[in-house]
Amino acid sequence: MSENKPPSVEEVLRGENIIFLATNEESQPRVRPVTLIEDHGEFFVLTGSKDQKVAQIRANEKVECLRLVKFGEATGYVRFSATATIEQDPEFRERIAKVASFFSQFWDSPTHPGYTLIHLRPISVEYMKPGDMGATPVPELKL
Repeated sequence: MSENKPPSVEEVLRGENIIFLATNEESQPRVRPVTLIEDHGEFFVLTGSKDQKVAQIRANEKVECLRLVKFGEATGYVRFSATATIEQDPEFRERIAKVASFFSQFWDSPTHPGYTLIHLRPISVEYMKPGDMGATPVPELKL
């Protein structure tokens, strides 16, 4: 990231980031902060199996995510619509458990029944760079 210009959308989304995840409960939107894990260009959220967002995603896989971006005194955001699925693949579950810095604070293994892995697949992405007045569509993420 350059000291003179805001980060690219790819720089913003790499690694672990706190984002706001919006789901739907019947006709009511529900928004909460979560940790987004980017690994090899794919996006994941780890959560407890009994958390409301799991039931909401099972009922409606459409979600939206927002990551605030601060640069100097200005604030912008990256926002993306995505499909969210509950990931059952043991290889994904193990891989993400290994890279998530907080995994061991909540679960003892990738097979723990209280561990749910949500796989987010972006559909559309937009980026409002800090200091800009509007968002620009991002045609392709190159992570």
